[in-house]
Amino acid sequence: MEPVSMSLRLWSIFAPAATALMLAGCGDTPPDPEGEARDNPVAAQAGAAAGEVVGPERRILAFGDSLFAGYGLKKGEGYPAQLEAALRARGTNARISDAGVSGDTTAAGLQRIAFVLDNEAAPPELAIVELGGNDLLRSIPPAETRKNLKAILDILRERKIPVLLMGMRAPPNLGAAFVAEFDGIYPALAKEYDAQLVPFFQEAVYDQPQLIQQDRIHPTAEGIAAMVAATVGNVEQALPPVE
Repeated sequence: MEPVSMSLRLWSIFAPAATALMLAGCGDTPPDPEGEARDNPVAAQAGAAAGEVVGPERRILAFGDSLFAGYGLKKGEGYPAQLEAALRARGTNARISDAGVSGDTTAAGLQRIAFVLDNEAAPPELAIVELGGNDLLRSIPPAETRKNLKAILDILRERKIPVLLMGMRAPPNLGAAFVAEFDGIYPALAKEYDAQLVPFFQEAVYDQPQLIQQDRIHPTAEGIAAMVAATVGNVEQALPPVE
């Protein structure tokens, strides 16, 4: 099942038609950071005003679902690839590992986080964690979502890896109590783990239909570019100082 992203208007991802669309398969081939991200015109746009890249390589892990895996996009158009290009355009020698897997719930993410970290060429200096949308799709109790995210953050803390947490928001049709409990997960965990927080990852696109694919769920390449523009500063701030 494909992961959810907050769709435009009236949170239509929870309509039956949108749910059916999520049954389609989706590839999650990692981008080629040396070529595809910058050969792609949309990704290149993020680095159009590129300055000189300086300093040591900054390794970042992008750990999430289809919003990182680049559902419906070409290679180099996904968030990790476009973010890398944007950071390099701003002078940061970024190298982003795309560990987005379409369909992942927080439970699935917890099952694979240690494996992903163990197989990185070098420990990342920052982990960007983006999970929870598929929990919403399946109406998983917020307490379960919180427990899984907390366990993921525990593993990252044990390995001394700073975190940027990408917040999600529940649609109102799930009820006021559910919404309040779910929406409170991300700021509470960010405070508990001293993690940086983007309160709502899809703030730049959720109400912009021209930036959403025809499935009315996932951002277009241009939508991803807007999300990168809105969050690249958060990523820069979350990176630890160079020693």
